[in-house]
Amino acid sequence: MSPTPTPDLVLVNGKFTTLDRTNPQADSVAIQDGRFVSVGTRQEIMKLAGTQTRVIDLNGRRAIPGLIDSHMHIIRGGLNYNMELRWDGVRSLADAMPMLKDQVARTPAPQWVRVVGGFTEHQFAEKRLPTVEELNAVAPDTPVFILHLYDRAILNGAALRAVGYTKDTPNPPGGEILRDARGNPTGLLLAKPNATILYATLAKGPKLPPEYQKNSTRHFMREVNRLGVTGVIDAGGGYQNYPEDYSIIEELHKEGQLTVRLAYNLFTQKPKEELSDFKTWTSKVKPGQGDDLYRHNGAGEMLVYTAADFEDFRVERPDMPPSMEADLEPVIRLLAEKRWPWRLHATYDQTITRALDVYEKVAKDIPFDGLNWFFDHAETISDRNIDRIAALGGGIAVQHRMAYQGEYFVERYGARAAEATPPVKKMLEKGVKVGAGTDATRVASYNPWVSLYWLTTGKTVGGMPMYPQANLLDRETALRLWTEANTWFSSEVGKKGQIKVGQLADLAVLSADYFSVPGDEIQDITSVMTILGGKVVYGDGDFGKLSPEIPPAMPDWSPVRRGGGYQPRPQAGAHTLAMNTACGCASACGVHGHAHEKAWTSNVPTSDESSFWGALGCSCWAF
Repeated sequence: MSPTPTPDLVLVNGKFTTLDRTNPQADSVAIQDGRFVSVGTRQEIMKLAGTQTRVIDLNGRRAIPGLIDSHMHIIRGGLNYNMELRWDGVRSLADAMPMLKDQVARTPAPQWVRVVGGFTEHQFAEKRLPTVEELNAVAPDTPVFILHLYDRAILNGAALRAVGYTKDTPNPPGGEILRDARGNPTGLLLAKPNATILYATLAKGPKLPPEYQKNSTRHFMREVNRLGVTGVIDAGGGYQNYPEDYSIIEELHKEGQLTVRLAYNLFTQKPKEELSDFKTWTSKVKPGQGDDLYRHNGAGEMLVYTAADFEDFRVERPDMPPSMEADLEPVIRLLAEKRWPWRLHATYDQTITRALDVYEKVAKDIPFDGLNWFFDHAETISDRNIDRIAALGGGIAVQHRMAYQGEYFVERYGARAAEATPPVKKMLEKGVKVGAGTDATRVASYNPWVSLYWLTTGKTVGGMPMYPQANLLDRETALRLWTEANTWFSSEVGKKGQIKVGQLADLAVLSADYFSVPGDEIQDITSVMTILGGKVVYGDGDFGKLSPEIPPAMPDWSPVRRGGGYQPRPQAGAHTLAMNTACGCASACGVHGHAHEKAWTSNVPTSDESSFWGALGCSCWAF
């Protein structure tokens, strides 16, 4: 047995949840060349340290394997992140609208102010969205586009003018431009049920130049690092063309600036040309091509447009066209022949049934053995179809969309139907491979802790209980769905996802102990130190000085400079000020300056706030 090499980095005095069943707990780890080389006690680990070994004391904090999101649109999201005002986590319109007003004041023409998903009206105390009149009041001249899930968008008058929608503009197929009595657009766009109108309208807005897109992608990666995420499987997305829209992420990879491990799926963009796309792509790239930071992962989540249902529970379930099976079969045959893993977006059991009919037919001729194929979402999947997936060796990637749409589902289908939507616990009991993710950035937030809160408490972000105990997961099981279980979905089992000798040294040190905080507080957890391959990619608080420098968000009017990303919930009896280094008041407010959002909590009475902050010379809005 060869001796353990002298480690580059040692972490001591932590509460390590390793998820290695042979060694479930540890208080120290050693890392060498980007991998764990020892996991055990402080006494054992410190014996390995050399004169050049860096030692970091975790001060008793909980540490977990780096979180992996099995379904996010991080490539597309990164290109746009710096342009977007995020309402993720904001708990009232009384807070959201001043954020919007502030951003309007700082956004130059012809740019837009965009709030592009990641929130639901149910998270607001007011339980409603802003009105067009409210948007026009704060932004009479600056275009404002607000995307709510994938069910609707709200445009102010300036945005309607910018996109050119008038009384003569026809409704697109599957979408509606809501109109007043005179036939003029009101500013409300509805997906009924097709979200194409929302995609297409958003695409009319200005884009960032390439250098700004690189900066934007770096800031989005830093934001997910802040939440403990070290890996993402990118599910492609509408208006995300391959290879054109992958050039920025590939440049960052070549320059050594990726701070998440990224496996990407290819998502076809052209109805009726899907098979042609996959024939081209299967001749040019192979699954697994790349390295541990950036690698190809297969096809989907769009395989053919006639098999794509929608997740808008405010409208009736769409039936897939009669041509679905005939369109899907040649694509599945091609992918199975080429040994390409695939994923398919499917919200409803009816869609899954028809897809499985095709899969079973193809599998009789081309066995699926060794192919890690899976369905995404599967909110209403039946027991029978779970069994069929298990028999074919497939998987299901679940996302916390019900945390954002649970109220709508209950309104349409009833509370009883929502009790196992999706039936995660039953999927696991039946032996199906299950992984967790977010489907961010539009239909839900990218915050993994909201997903873990949802999986373990069964509540929506609006606080509505949905699930009985029978469909709730214990905290360790839920965490496994965000770590080791997700490695199956990128064909990387045994390479990462655990704190285990030989695996990639990805981990997160947490702001609070996930295993002991009250259930509602799980959604408030962040990382105070995130490590990727043995290198710190994010630090905060006591570990802030370890955080790598990152250039300020570009352009200088970026909402990221002022408001950051996911907003912390206000603490009981306190008022929260969210800010970052771009705020000129940082020193006066006593905020420790790092490159990302901080939260400063004050017990100053509300009536005294203005004079208190004014005395400090603080002009920040978010308190």
